[in-house]
Amino acid sequence: MVASTFDLFKIGVGPSSSHTMGPMSAAANFVAGLVEDRLIARTVRIDVALYGSLALTGKGHATDRAVLLGLTGERPATLCPDRADVTVAAIRMTGRLSLANMHPIDFDEERDLHFLQRKRLPFHSNAMRFAAFDAHHAELATQTAYSVGGGAVVYEADIARNAPPEGLVDIPYRFTSGDDLLAKAAASGKSIAEMMRANEFSALSPEAFSLRLRMIRNAMSACIDRGISIGGILPGGLDVKRRAPGIYKQLIDRQERALADPLSLIDWVNLWALAVNEENAAGGKVVTAPTNGAAGIIPAVLRYYERFAPGACNRGSEDFLLTAAAIGSLFKENASISGAEVGCQGEVGVACSMAAAGLAAALGATPMQVENAAEIGMEHNLGLTCDPVAGLVQVPCIERNAVGSIKAIEAARLAMLGDGTHRVSLDQVIETMRKTGLDMSERYKETSLGGLAVNVVEC
Repeated sequence: MVASTFDLFKIGVGPSSSHTMGPMSAAANFVAGLVEDRLIARTVRIDVALYGSLALTGKGHATDRAVLLGLTGERPATLCPDRADVTVAAIRMTGRLSLANMHPIDFDEERDLHFLQRKRLPFHSNAMRFAAFDAHHAELATQTAYSVGGGAVVYEADIARNAPPEGLVDIPYRFTSGDDLLAKAAASGKSIAEMMRANEFSALSPEAFSLRLRMIRNAMSACIDRGISIGGILPGGLDVKRRAPGIYKQLIDRQERALADPLSLIDWVNLWALAVNEENAAGGKVVTAPTNGAAGIIPAVLRYYERFAPGACNRGSEDFLLTAAAIGSLFKENASISGAEVGCQGEVGVACSMAAAGLAAALGATPMQVENAAEIGMEHNLGLTCDPVAGLVQVPCIERNAVGSIKAIEAARLAMLGDGTHRVSLDQVIETMRKTGLDMSERYKETSLGGLAVNVVEC
């Protein structure tokens, strides 16, 4: 299956695509089902159970807040973070919640929202179960959902009947591996971006496609600019200071001296990545790329291309994102983009690989060079663990995006010094990443039970 560009890049809110956006969407979908089945008027209580990684790091990732908002009918793409704070505060103060913003019920978090840290459902670590009850305590409806990364949600009922993904359309260039992607590029004479563009045109008009992609680019850019302009301390209790505004001021103040420093561009890339992930950690508007925890890498590298690459243009920016999406699709189909499933190699590692490929494509690389850039980007993130301190998407996540951005630029430049031939293929690296994730201890897969999460004092 080839994922759409808009499956990899979704506008949403922080701090986590799997722990915030996915649960919010699942909760909203469950309540929408109650409305559709005409059960909402009979509902007097909702019970929510969170399992595995959602239970272990859910509070640090604002999963509880996301569930409350989803039950009121809010969705990540349209949520206003400021309004959301007011809604959640009112629910917690009154113990009342308006299902789908139309049917008030009592909601006691201690009674109705369960963090089952010792239980894990078999399909995925990010599992949740919703149930609705009537006044006689009879169960009206139940649904088990899995947040599988990047804000995507799959349902136990669909898994059981092996249902095809929603919105599946016939596309001209269907690929299942990196080798397959290169073969189709060679046979068609098209670039990876051109093939992805043709695939998108199967479902969208050229005008609608360009509009949607421009919205993604604008949201990425706006997130950088917000992150640069807002100071203060990030929420959650670690007292992590937002650094982006201070770094921006330093860079502006020393512009003349930077002319003599050939590495000053790195400071700007670091700034842009930090700005996005500080905004994400604060629960602001971000674009999954392919996840929230890795949301800073692609925007930072894209802005690097747009600001510093000779000949940068709108078409190049589109090619960047289309090519990145093609690479992300391979990881999503053949391995994972979920930190709870394979560690941070599935988030920062995949984002680095996607950004490297996208930058190489925008700079005019051949499909073979693009594939090589993607391979380099992941090869040097293999085994990267997900061990957030206090369950917050802050340490080491924010800095990890800055480092991943620089790695992506290095990978693209290194690949373009060659002709695209190389010893290790992207497919081999993707399979290695998958197997490494299987071998990795659960302690290092977004549970905050190992690594920095237990070796760094939280206060």
